[in-house]
Formats: sequence, structure tokens, C-alpha cells
Amino acid sequence: MVFARYFYALMLGSLLGAGCSGPRELMPTPTLYADETAPLFGELDPELTRTQVELIYVTDRAPETDEAGNLAYGFDRSASLAAGTTVVDLGQNASWEELVAASLVPTRLSEFQLRLVSIDEFARLPPTPIPYEVVDGQVVEDPEAMAAVEAAMTRMRAELVRRLGLTPRKDVFIYIHGYHNTFEDAAFALAELWHFFGREGLPIVYTWPAGYPGFFGYTYDRESSEFTVFHLKQVIRWLAEQPEVENIHLIAHSRGTDVTLSALRELVIWANAAGLDARETLKIANLIVAAPDLDMQVINQRVSAERLILAVDQATLYSSPNDEAIGIAETLFASPRGRLGTLSISELNEEEIERMKANQSRVTVVNFEGEATGYGHDYFRTNPAVSSDIVLMLRYGFRPGDAGRPLEHVGLNFWKVPPGYPAGARLE
Repeated sequence: MVFARYFYALMLGSLLGAGCSGPRELMPTPTLYADETAPLFGELDPELTRTQVELIYVTDRAPETDEAGNLAYGFDRSASLAAGTTVVDLGQNASWEELVAASLVPTRLSEFQLRLVSIDEFARLPPTPIPYEVVDGQVVEDPEAMAAVEAAMTRMRAELVRRLGLTPRKDVFIYIHGYHNTFEDAAFALAELWHFFGREGLPIVYTWPAGYPGFFGYTYDRESSEFTVFHLKQVIRWLAEQPEVENIHLIAHSRGTDVTLSALRELVIWANAAGLDARETLKIANLIVAAPDLDMQVINQRVSAERLILAVDQATLYSSPNDEAIGIAETLFASPRGRLGTLSISELNEEEIERMKANQSRVTVVNFEGEATGYGHDYFRTNPAVSSDIVLMLRYGFRPGDAGRPLEHVGLNFWKVPPGYPAGARLE
């Protein structure tokens, strides 16, 4: 039995590792742009009309240097949370006009390989946990450490305000990657997604210490996903406190869904204990969990029982029966009720059906049964129909069944991506 579990862990690591190898090309054009259903860009600040995309990153990966002596982040863990900017080039040796043209066609005549141009760390918090003492029954944190926190937050706020000043939309999009992803993988995914969001709002990539090589990669990354929860919780709470931020949209993939839901769970418990309205306090408009590597019974106990869904306007789950990585994880963990990433309406028990009915206006499950590249785990960005649905939700605010988001209703809160989607979508 032990050998079998290690065998499946190795299979999962090899499968996802192979899927990430080789040069990364710009994701396929979402169908709604390729068929001219929607315009890609409105009016953009001149600073945003470049092939290069500048992201804010937040990470608890340990800093290191690459072969050229430049700052880099690997898979080692850091107790100190850092923030900075990273630049991704979406079209090497291409002009802005050429990139725009290539972003509006289903088949490109030339390759657009992505390249990480630079990493610039501008703030670092002191290590956690911060030292403290109890004085007269009150917790007093180390003054020197708290001064360092204040200085780092001041630098982070200055960059946040500057970047929000470039766009009329004062929303933040936070991407939380999954297992086996490097810093570069995470930056690439958000850069191309934000490009197809019309470059509206502010993109922030939260990247945690994943990508450990070899046989124990999955087990190391899994524990890193637990290690990082406190730091993500800090980031979400801090962003929600900034008056310039109107809404926060969380986009989590694979193992990053557990990181995100765990952080939200703790924030909901904190808000409830403080007598606060969690939705109003945290400003979370959309929570997307794509290809979630999560056990159904664990979710019922840790998420549903805490009524986490009441803290967000809309929660959307993308699942696929063709996701090979989730299939292996289900075998590896012997999940009695299966994994959330392959959930279908036929798998619900009576209690879950009642919960779905009670949250029909807040929770959406989108099933995808079509083709996807590689091993079917990255379909949220590699399949043009699914990426179109995410754009219609996050950029345009459409809900399932709206004229602008014509998903096929399966029953309850379950919807399906039909062939040719989103053909017939009306954006007026």
C-alpha cells in the first residue's frame, strides 16, 4: 500500500512536470475575441499598451540568485513575506500592434513565446511569527518588528495606488497557482489572463513555495501549501483595508484552491468573531476555484460547515471529468467521495443537494467536458471556451444564464460549457 501511494505521487509529479516543460507560448485566444463577440481593449493608459506586462507579486518563496546574479525565487520557503514587481513579455521581438492582432485570431501565424524580463523586490516584511510578550494581560508585539511591517506596508501601498491610477477599474485580480508551479509559471499565467481581461484593474500574483523536484515533489508542495496560508491571509486582509480597492477577485488553480479556501476560512472565522460582515469587510466579489485538488468530504467539513460562501458575492467551480491530474490525486488519497475537480451533479447526496439549493444565487459549478492540452489540468486557460467564460464573468460581470453568458443549464447550480461556446452571447 505504501509503495502504491508513492507510485501515484511520482506519477502525479511526472505528469505535471512534463506538462510544464518547454517554452511557454501565449495562451489561445478566448473564443469571444476570435469571433469578434467582444472588443479586446477599451481605452488604455499608454503605459499599458506594450507587449510587456508588469505584475505586482507577493511571495514567501525564499530569495536566491540565478546564474547571472539576478534576483530569483525557487521552491525554498521563507518566513518573511516579500512584494515586488515582475515584468513578463508576451511577445518577444513583436510590436504592440502585432500582439493585439495575434490576440484576436483563433490560429496564429507565428509563435508568441513568453519571457520573464525582470524581478524587482520593493518590500519585505519581518519573519513570522513576530515576537511578542504579554503585558498586563495584553499582547504587545515587538516594536522594531512592527516598525518594519509599517515601512513595508507603506512601500506596498505606494505601488498599489500608482498601479490603480492607470486604470478606471479599481478591482484587484489575485492569482494563486497550483502544485509544481515555479515563480515563472505563476507570472506567465496571470500576465496572459490579465491581457485577455482587457488589461483592466490591477493584477497581483501570489506565489508560494512550490516546484520541489523529484520523487517527493507532491508531498513537499502539499505541505508548502499549508505553510503559506497565514501569509495569503495577511495579503487579502491588507488589500481589503485599502480604500482605493473596490473589489477583490480570487482566481485559484489546482492545489492553490486549498491555499485560498483555507485562508478565506480563517478570515471568515476572524470576521465573525469580531462581529463584522465578512463580505463587506473582505470585498471579495468573485472566488474562482479551477481544477480544485480537494477532497469532497474535507470541503464539506472545513468550508461548507463554516458557511464560507457567505463571505463572497459569487463562487465558481470549474470541474472536468477529463482532468488526469485530479484523477491520479483521487487514487493517491483514496478519496471516498471523490475530488472536487471532477464534481458532477450526479455525485451529490441529499444533504449536498439541499445546500446547493440554499446557495443557488451564490455558487456555480461549471462542467467542462471538451478538449484540453496536455493532461487536461490547465483547461481554464488553454481552452478558448473556458477562458471566454472566465472573461465574461470577471470582465463583464455576467452570471450563468445571462444573455452574455449562455452556458447550458444542467440542473441546480450546475452548468455546462456547450460546443462553440460562447456563440450567441449578447453583451449589450
